[in-house]
Formats: sequence, structure tokens, C-alpha cells
Amino acid sequence: MFLRVCLTFFCLIFSCYLVQNNEECRLTNSNDQIDDCNCRISDLNELNNQHIYPLLQEIVSKNYFRFFPVNLRKKCLFWSDDGQCSRRTCAIKPCPIEDLPEALRGKTIHDNEHCSMLDTNSSLGSINTNISEEHKETIKTWMQFDDVQSDNFCDVDDDSSTDLEYIDLLANPERYTGYTGASTQRIWSAIYNENCFFLPDSKIFYDLREKRLNINKMCLEGRTFYRLISGLHTSITIHLCARYFFPTIAGGYSGSDGHWGPNFDEFKLRFDPEVTAGEGPKWLKNVYFLYLIELRALHKARDLFQEQTYFTGNDTDDSHTKVLIVEKLLEKIEPFANYFTEDLLFQNDNDLLKFEFKQHFRNVSRIMDCVGCDKCRLWGKLQVQALGTALKILFADHDSIQLQRSEMVALLNGFNRISTSLYHLKNTFKSCMKKET
Repeated sequence: MFLRVCLTFFCLIFSCYLVQNNEECRLTNSNDQIDDCNCRISDLNELNNQHIYPLLQEIVSKNYFRFFPVNLRKKCLFWSDDGQCSRRTCAIKPCPIEDLPEALRGKTIHDNEHCSMLDTNSSLGSINTNISEEHKETIKTWMQFDDVQSDNFCDVDDDSSTDLEYIDLLANPERYTGYTGASTQRIWSAIYNENCFFLPDSKIFYDLREKRLNINKMCLEGRTFYRLISGLHTSITIHLCARYFFPTIAGGYSGSDGHWGPNFDEFKLRFDPEVTAGEGPKWLKNVYFLYLIELRALHKARDLFQEQTYFTGNDTDDSHTKVLIVEKLLEKIEPFANYFTEDLLFQNDNDLLKFEFKQHFRNVSRIMDCVGCDKCRLWGKLQVQALGTALKILFADHDSIQLQRSEMVALLNGFNRISTSLYHLKNTFKSCMKKET
């Protein structure tokens, strides 16, 4: 019963008091304040578009952040049919071994698809890996116990897994792939509904809008969780609208014939208040909240980022990467780092609530393994891991923050994707946005 009560605030939060605008394709509102944060949208737009966005574009092009280790072959734990996308636009482009930084080449072998982790076992030195079913269950119990004790808010792919692949993110940009329909709806339905924190008196289990209308009954933790998921969903949608594939009639969605560009009709369909019953502007506003959360995490982990060498084997490139992070990015975000403080969450030593918060976000990360489009799964896993890494940082003691290389790569690339969304809102889709006051 407590779980059902706790699950309440996952789905009901949109503390965004925006009014509908009757003009066509005008999606924001004169309310410039970000809810639960003493910060203005106009200030974040100025910070991002003049400083952070161009800086992040340069950072993620560096070899240290360009290659992301990920396991795209994990089985979906929630349903057997993953609605696999067979379109060419869904596929991941191969990663030539010579493109990998020297520091990573010794860990990988090159196959026909990506750059996969090397299996160093030879037949002469092979190990008998047979384990009895009883012992397998025992080990599973150990792993579940260790997992509960972990500070991670998402499943981080095992660095030693033979299914781990280094993906060149620059060669596989996030954009529209044609992966739509029932499969994508099932993914987001699982995230919003099956992992939602319901109100005790919630009667309509799957009516997400009904839950959102009860935002005043939600606590800060609930508003935070829901708005993070909403902001992530919205940000991804903005990316797909900004880099949409327009096929020729003959080419279809094979990706062989057509052009890429912004789809203003799709953007309006997703966010126009008249089409979304007034909710589209609220979803857009949550992207700014997500931006502040990940910005705050980067600032809190600044000592860790300052200590890194960003080693790739290219001393010049590694030194420049550190300059970009330490002397530019961390300095630019510092004035905005305290507009949201995690100290307001989980007060009164509410460890059980924090545990539920963490466990349900882990479920979100596991749902990403059910995405049927390889490229969508790649960017979904990366951006969920970025948010999970941010939450891990925020709820850790300052002196105990430890991150794997993959988490640092995810966090910077994830923050870049949110930054790109803000850039598109002020530039690509400017004609659809009402001027802020």
C-alpha cells in the first residue's frame, strides 16, 4: 500500500502556471519564472545561447566525450516484443577502430557493426563457467542486495561485458528515425504510468492528464521527479522535430532519398496549447527545470571534473578538453548553480521515500532496453544515464562523489542535448514561441 501511495508523485506534477495564448503557434507564456527555482527562463536562455551551447558543442566533439560505451543488446525485462525498427534511419553506423582514441583501442575489437569489448580468453586458458541453478539464484540475490546499496540512480552498463560497444556519437546524431506508433507509445506509457507515484485517492489509473490536474496535492519530491521525466521527454521530442526526415514519395523512410530539417507542423502538433489542451507550454517549461538540475550536478561535481586528465593519448587535445571544462564551462555555470538545491528534498531523514525515488528511476533506465530502434535506444540510454548521474551527484556527499568515465561522458552529452533543446526553442522554433516578458 505504501508503494502505491509513494508512487503517487511520479506522475502528477506540472507546477507550471502558464496561460493559453489564442494566437496561432504561440507556445510560451509571460510567466518567466521556473517553478521550484528562483530563476527566470529569459536568464537561462541568455546564458545558454550566448555561452553554454557553443561551448558544449565544442566539448562533445572532443575524443574523450565523443565515444560512448553502451550495451545495446540487453534484453527487455518488461515485454518480449520490442517492436524492432528495421528502417535504415534506426541503425547505428559502424565505428572504425582507427577512430577510437588510443587509450580505448586496447580494450576493443572491431566487428562488422561497432567497436566491441575484447574477450581476452583463449581456448587454452578457457574457464569452466558452468554454475548450478541453486548457485545462480544465490548470486542473483547477492547482486540484488548490492544493487540496493548502490548510489546509482540507473543501470550503468558493465565495462567488462562482451556486449559493450563504443559508439561514435558524432557519426550517430540524435534525430528523427521514423520509429513511431504503438511501440514508442508503450515505452512512454510504461515510464509515465507504470512508474508513477499515484495519489492515494487516484481512481483513474492510466489517465495521466487527470493526475496532472492534481498537482497541488503533490510534494516537492513528486514535482521534481515528474518534471524531470517530462523535461527529458520534451527535450527528446524537440530534437526529433528539429532534425526531421522529409522523404521523397519513392524513398520513404529508408533514409536513402529525402532531406533533413525542422518540422514546424510536428512541433506545433506536440506543443501547441490548442492541440494539447493547454499542456504543451508546461512541458516546454520543464526542459528548463531539467537544465538547471543537470547544471547544478556539474557544479557540485566540479572538484572531480577539475581533477580529470581527460586522457585519450593525444596530449594537446586532452589539455584543450580540460581547459574547456575547467576554465570555461564550470566558470560560466557557477552563478546559476544554486537556483535549485537538493537539500530541500527528502527532509526529516525520509530514507524510504528516497529509496523509492531511486528504484523507480532505475526502472526508467531499464525500460530504455525495450526501445526497438537502435539509434533511439542509444540516445535514450545516454540521456537517462545523464540524468541518473546528475541525481547520483546531487544526493551524494560532496567528498564521496565518484563517477565512471561512461557517466562523465553521458552527463556532458546529456547536458548538451538539453542545451540544444533550449537553443532550438529560441532559434529554430522562434516563430512558434511568444516573446518572454
